[in-house]
Amino acid sequence: MGSVLFSVTTAALMVLMFKGGLALVGETTLGGRRIPWAAVGLTGIAVAGVVLQLCWSGAMGALDANPAKSGWWRVVTSVFMQNGGFGGAAWNIATLAAVAGFAEWFWGAPLTLCLFAAGILLPERIDALWGQTSHSTDPRNFAGSSGATYFLGATLAAALLLRGGADEVPDKGSQGVGPDAEASADEGSPRKTARETASKNRLLALAVPALGLAMWFTQGNGHGLVACYGFALGALAWGAFRTVLRPDRDLRQPPRTTMASLAGLVGRRARSAA
Repeated sequence: MGSVLFSVTTAALMVLMFKGGLALVGETTLGGRRIPWAAVGLTGIAVAGVVLQLCWSGAMGALDANPAKSGWWRVVTSVFMQNGGFGGAAWNIATLAAVAGFAEWFWGAPLTLCLFAAGILLPERIDALWGQTSHSTDPRNFAGSSGATYFLGATLAAALLLRGGADEVPDKGSQGVGPDAEASADEGSPRKTARETASKNRLLALAVPALGLAMWFTQGNGHGLVACYGFALGALAWGAFRTVLRPDRDLRQPPRTTMASLAGLVGRRARSAA
């Protein structure tokens, strides 16, 4: 029962961060945004890591983060190894793709990669500052991308709290265009006020560190702790870089190749092949 609750709460925390990412960039804008190539690259490396594991039986032993083994590279390579079976690997790769995509659309590619790297390197250092110096002996913790993904996802929750969601930000460059504008033009359609939307988004953002702390203290769930670390760094990153971030650039200057056009191209080719 404990393992089931562990999995449920871990998944619930990711759902909160996923919803926060949607609120931050705007769900109705996804089709018009450029392809997040940094996110594609990170996901590709994670997929390559799984392929390497399938092709080389010694991959896990050579690249995981087992504290009993030496190797400076292990803290990085272990992130792209997966040890949760098919279901765990699929979940880790899918959530990495989604969170990294949201992060790149909001933070930009360079900062997203830096924040992801911080999610790999910083938690152990911060643990040491708090006196959490003991290394886990559970082999399930020797590999996996989930820690860095949850760290990155929590930075989006911090940005949502401090900046507000896409619907709260004026002058997006897409006002008066698209489904939202059509809905607002329809007098019969329900419409939440800006204050209600702001309150909902901020509660959603605050739920991430709140649930993370609860998971850490009640379950010893490291996903919750790294989410708190990511939330704190996300707040610092927003304060430091908010004047140079351009999360709405795709709405002001639509790219030639968008997520919607790519999906349409893939769909046409699939139908042609069939």
